[in-house]
Amino acid sequence: MSTSGSPPLILLGAQRSGTTALGAVLDAAFDAVDGVFTINGKLPYLLHRWCTEEDVRARHLRADEMLHALRRRPPYGLRSERWLATVEGVLREAAADVAAGSALDAATLRRDLVRRAYAGATRFGEKYNEYLLELDRLAQTVPDAHWVLLVRHPAAVADSMLRWSGDRPWRPGTWEAALDKWAAWHEPWLRHERARDPARSTVVEYGRLCAGDDLDRLSAVVGLDLAPHAGLLAERPPPEPPRSLPPRIERIWQALAGTPHHGDSRSSLR
Repeated sequence: MSTSGSPPLILLGAQRSGTTALGAVLDAAFDAVDGVFTINGKLPYLLHRWCTEEDVRARHLRADEMLHALRRRPPYGLRSERWLATVEGVLREAAADVAAGSALDAATLRRDLVRRAYAGATRFGEKYNEYLLELDRLAQTVPDAHWVLLVRHPAAVADSMLRWSGDRPWRPGTWEAALDKWAAWHEPWLRHERARDPARSTVVEYGRLCAGDDLDRLSAVVGLDLAPHAGLLAERPPPEPPRSLPPRIERIWQALAGTPHHGDSRSSLR
């Protein structure tokens, strides 16, 4: 899908895991080589809901709904405004094509719309947390993408969730509920066949990313030196000794963030 031959990069991770900070690093690194990395662009996420087989049969692409959602909470990124303008043109053109009956099926249309949204970029990528909840559809819509999962110690995530301010109706109310939500977001990854394929997925851990070890691994996966852009990566506040975790949460954490396979820079952590 990208002109350089590099596969699209999809950054996944539960809320409060550091994905926005890592997304900013990737945004700067992609921009330096005329690529585009959107942070919360969420186009595939919206397409999964408003570009369905029923919509295609009815010849009605939900362009208005998607454009409203894209503008209501606009993506971050150095090229995000330009990207939004491109997406608007792409969706409007596609809506006319669908009305004329030229779309074959929704899955093919979704893949084509993502490709067209990033047309002209030497490489592209996207971060949106909720992709972690729809891995099958993500694999169908961006089939050649390399997935990067960013994980952070569940105690740190839970503490950060409870400190979260602003309009966050989905924020858990207790530490235990925050841990359960963290687990629910990661269990689909552990079950997914693609996530076990080191050629198509990589797991990095936030503490090791900030320390530089996993930043080097990720640079090798992406094929770009991320270190010059890594100023935003820091544990804030400094990490404290983690609380004791319930056994189920500890098992999931160990399955995600065990010792990396050092012999393969593209392999995911286990």
